[in-house]
Amino acid sequence: MEYDNVLPNVYSLCIACLCVLVQTAECCGYPISIFFIVVNEFCERFSYYGMRAVLVLYFRYFLLWDDDLATSIYHAFVALCYLTPILGAIIADSWLGKFKTIIYLSIVYAIGQVTMAVSTIHDITDANRDGTPDNFTFHIALSMLGLVLIALGTGGIKPCVAAFGGDQFQEHQSRQLNTFFSVFYLCINAGSLLSTLITPVLRAQEYGIHTQQQCYPLAFGVPAALMVVSLVVFISGSGMYIKTDPEGNIMWSVCKCIGFAIKNRFRHRSSRYPKREHWMDWADEKYDKLLIAQIKMVLKVLFLYIPLPMFWTLFDQKGSRWTLQATTMSGDFGAFILQPDQMQTVNPILILTLVPIMDRLIFPLIQKCGLNFSPLKRMTVGMLFAAMAFVAAALVQIEIDKTLPNFPSSSESQLKVVNIYNKTLNVTISPNKYLLIDSFEVQHTFKHTYFTLEKCNSEDFKTGLMGCEYYFILTLNPCLLESCCLTAVLLVSHLRRDFVLRHGEQWCEFSQKFGFGASYTFLIPSTVFSTDVCTLSKTEVEDMKPNSVHMALQIPQYFLITTGEVMFSVTGLQFSYSQAPKKQAGWLCTNAVGNIIVLIVAELGKLPKQWAEYVLFASLLVAVSIIFSIMAYFYTYIDPAEIEAQIRKEQGLEPEEKEKETLEMEEKDEGQKNDQEINNYTTNNPEEKSTNKSVKLHEFSKLIF
Repeated sequence: MEYDNVLPNVYSLCIACLCVLVQTAECCGYPISIFFIVVNEFCERFSYYGMRAVLVLYFRYFLLWDDDLATSIYHAFVALCYLTPILGAIIADSWLGKFKTIIYLSIVYAIGQVTMAVSTIHDITDANRDGTPDNFTFHIALSMLGLVLIALGTGGIKPCVAAFGGDQFQEHQSRQLNTFFSVFYLCINAGSLLSTLITPVLRAQEYGIHTQQQCYPLAFGVPAALMVVSLVVFISGSGMYIKTDPEGNIMWSVCKCIGFAIKNRFRHRSSRYPKREHWMDWADEKYDKLLIAQIKMVLKVLFLYIPLPMFWTLFDQKGSRWTLQATTMSGDFGAFILQPDQMQTVNPILILTLVPIMDRLIFPLIQKCGLNFSPLKRMTVGMLFAAMAFVAAALVQIEIDKTLPNFPSSSESQLKVVNIYNKTLNVTISPNKYLLIDSFEVQHTFKHTYFTLEKCNSEDFKTGLMGCEYYFILTLNPCLLESCCLTAVLLVSHLRRDFVLRHGEQWCEFSQKFGFGASYTFLIPSTVFSTDVCTLSKTEVEDMKPNSVHMALQIPQYFLITTGEVMFSVTGLQFSYSQAPKKQAGWLCTNAVGNIIVLIVAELGKLPKQWAEYVLFASLLVAVSIIFSIMAYFYTYIDPAEIEAQIRKEQGLEPEEKEKETLEMEEKDEGQKNDQEINNYTTNNPEEKSTNKSVKLHEFSKLIF
């Protein structure tokens, strides 16, 4: 009987030993679990950037929103993606831990991607089979639900994945840890770059059960599938992970400390109480001086953050306004056709080119010239480069506007008169405009509500709706007028298409080359099948000329905005970490606020010309950069490590001198390595820059805040 509990205990011990062996198993010196995390990150980044690359065009051409609404919703989504990491970090540190947070929010993420893909299937509500959804409310509601879930998922796991990967390394694997940084960030860039190239190509394909339309379900479906793969891969390595318990989130302590300082200062506002050096010093009665000192550093940096959202206001319009601008340009590069949403790939390509040039050539050259090009000065110059990028975008837009047709406003109608009568007809447009239309000819007019036909005794033909394009077809009996309001057209995504006309057993085929952005009307005579041999003598009318401004003209603005990003974003992040290395939520919020500004301007600005909006944003950023340069001039640089060491010494927490020197040398070496990794990462992928920095990765999720 005394041995009854031995076997269960031995079994439990064996299971525990097996788990330890699996968790510490290595391949080429790396924990095996790392490979699951790296693949997971690649698939997740492919999923996010692939969906985001085609999002604004989905709003514009599937949901038929105007440019302003499409831009507003796009930036509202991006802003939410930058706010939810705060929630994800709090959940991971205070409640679930990093592993469970990644699992649960990845499930939410995958559901959102699948929901988004389903919302793009037009055949679900296309009862009349005309290629246009009959119930746009269904598609809008489904897509908005999908975007909210995606924002919760991608933002929630953002501060957890890299930190969780760092948890897998042992103390003796510091070299492998640094390599993990490089591989991890390489996978992020590979996923984002490939998805931005591939998903626009998938979107340009045509599909449909009843009608052929651009393949948004495939463009959103592939990222959804990659997100499901990402989740499955991550779960597959569950038994190999080292999982740490939640350690508590420092944000709550910071908020309570600030609140206590404000309340205590208000209580002692009388003049009989001596003033203190800083208002946060009113919290030292209850909170640790080290925490108060760290909060002071953070608040000092946060004050400098106030003007920074304006940079992100311009930068993130690459995926909205600039993509919409590219839709009015020609993407024919001869050897290949570039889709409008593929122009975004110019940014990461230029990043990979400019970063080594800046780090190894430009900045050292400036330093050798004896110029004091401090981090804050670099950020100011970066803001000015972004402003110049929008001036370049405005100049391109002016050239585009010269080629655009004159569309009817909301108070006008466009009238297209098509004469397929076998004689010339005289059309009188009230009150005093006359059109003489030859047989098989098309003419346009604007700003009129009715017209009459010569030699017809019928009443005037009146247009009932404004802001629409009307077709009036003069048939063999011109007094029997046929009219229709244009609600759907055949959208052609290729430069050349073949058309087949069928009548019973007879058929005719013709091929037509199209230009980007052009609109054509084909007039086919009734005699096409009058004989046994097809005699097709179609008349082609070019309603709108093709786009003549080439997408290559956008390259200068991408070059300028990318140069600004290298100087502003990378330098700004390094500056923030050097001045307040342990609390960086503010940097994330500047990006969210910047996208909210775009939303407000797009909805309330309503400038008549797009180039004027570009100039407005450029002017605002120039003004903000001047304010920022003044703030930077009066800023005093500090050394957080020195301040913290002094406080520890005052509190008697300072280690022995020899141990201190050893620690400082180790931290310096480790910091240099990590700074290099962070520099490579943040420059190559600005989306991740505000949530990843750590000297010790096992403290990563806390250090963000």
